[in-house]
Amino acid sequence: MATATPGVNPYAKPNAAVAEAAEAYQEVKLFSTSGRIGRVRYIAYGMGIYILFAILGVLLSLAIGQAGMIVAWIGIIILGFMLTIQRCHDFNTTGWLSILVLVPLVNLIFWFIPGTDGENDYGAPTPPNGTGMIIAALIVPIIAVVGIIAAVALPAYQDYQKRAQQKMQMQQPQQMPKR
Repeated sequence: MATATPGVNPYAKPNAAVAEAAEAYQEVKLFSTSGRIGRVRYIAYGMGIYILFAILGVLLSLAIGQAGMIVAWIGIIILGFMLTIQRCHDFNTTGWLSILVLVPLVNLIFWFIPGTDGENDYGAPTPPNGTGMIIAALIVPIIAVVGIIAAVALPAYQDYQKRAQQKMQMQQPQQMPKR
């Protein structure tokens, strides 16, 4: 018969500190072509950078003229390509696919192609999206759509007001001057 250590329960749970294997994440690098970026961050950062550089372009064009707007557009194009290259890396594809950004509406594929689960050839995934990032990714496109609708609706409404005023003036009876 085997000897047991007195006072120790052989059926007790182990006392060793066992930790769950934590999933490795890489940091988000906004101004880089290496690494990965998920769909939600791609949408939020892409739209945010576009709006930021549009405001910057207007301010620069007021300060230095037309060259300011050209500088802003060059910045938008460069940062847009950087983000799109990272987005291509997220679904394990070469960054050369980012040239599709230049084709209108085809570039929306980057919004819908899911990223690779876990690590791929371009590194570990980015950390999970927080609530703020999800809200930003939803609100920024909504603001863009509302802006487009307003750009179409406001001139149409102003035209409607002009025609209504002209019609009202035509319907008023002409009064004879008093003697």
